[in-house]
Amino acid sequence: MFRRTFWFTAGAAAGVWATTKVNRKLRQLTPESLAAQAANKAIDAGHRLKDFALDVRDGMLQREAELDEVLGLNASVDRELPGPRRRAAIENRNSPDYSKNPTYVERSTYTYNRNEDH
Repeated sequence: MFRRTFWFTAGAAAGVWATTKVNRKLRQLTPESLAAQAANKAIDAGHRLKDFALDVRDGMLQREAELDEVLGLNASVDRELPGPRRRAAIENRNSPDYSKNPTYVERSTYTYNRNEDH
């Protein structure tokens, strides 16, 4: 009698356990549940990607600081900006330096043939 009661109870418990397991799995496979799982995974992937980007940025800033230190770019030097450059194209023709420039070609002697470029 004990044997039959034990096996009946064990069978009923196994049936309840299996039914619960199957129902949970079926709920996980509904379209709404699958969409929610996909959205959660996408959010997790976004967080991991953001963390990776922040780690890369921190590493980049650290390496840049190391290179600045090695190259001496962090030294505080009080220098003034250089003066403006003079260009031959904007120099005054009446300037004494204008006639001394050997690389200048008069416009009237220079002919431009657009077919020479080809």
